[in-house]
Amino acid sequence: MELLPENERRTESSDEDEDEDEEEEEIWRKHYSSRHRILLVGEGDFSFALCLAKHFGCACNIVATCLDSQDDLEKKYSDGIRNVRELEERGCLIFYGIDVRNMSTHFFLRTQRFDRIVYNFPHVGFLYREDSFCQIQLNKELVEGFLRNARVLLKKLDGEIHVSHKEGEPYNKWELVEEAMKVGLKLEETVPFNKKDYPGYENKRADGGHSNAPFWLGDCSTYKFKLNQSG
Repeated sequence: MELLPENERRTESSDEDEDEDEEEEEIWRKHYSSRHRILLVGEGDFSFALCLAKHFGCACNIVATCLDSQDDLEKKYSDGIRNVRELEERGCLIFYGIDVRNMSTHFFLRTQRFDRIVYNFPHVGFLYREDSFCQIQLNKELVEGFLRNARVLLKKLDGEIHVSHKEGEPYNKWELVEEAMKVGLKLEETVPFNKKDYPGYENKRADGGHSNAPFWLGDCSTYKFKLNQSG
């Protein structure tokens, strides 16, 4: 058997690797690509993360986090642990106990930069009436803290922060766009959010005695923010 010279074997192997990379298909689910490095925060029962992972066929490009501990996740959501196990099998990194208001200091997250950072329906929990001044202020502080930290973890070139949010009263009083501008972000676009676009996703109340129950979505939008580099 005739063997190729070593340098020719390396070149042939390199060409094969490049061909494999070129053949790897880019898969999209709405705004998210299998080639994006994606950070999902406030994940509830992790069904949104699992939706993307199933559609991509792999979750190696996804980091998914929640505020709950693993024990609390199991207590609050009927499918939480099952979803996490499947995500981990598909290559997703999972972190518990992540507060979005200081996540940029997390030992791992602070070393990463993401193409997409996604927070679906941020909410501090049902502490007061939804339309009360105190409840609105707490939610505004949550959103501002998230945006400030997400900005640090975002890739400067074409990175986007996505916040899915209910429209109308009292949610417009959270002043999402204004809070983003305060931390050096600009609104790129706003698009309707449709739960049907994400098969398997279950929006959860996440708080109180009915944490596993869904909440009414109504009219919702996904707000897409980018770094404001004009100034």
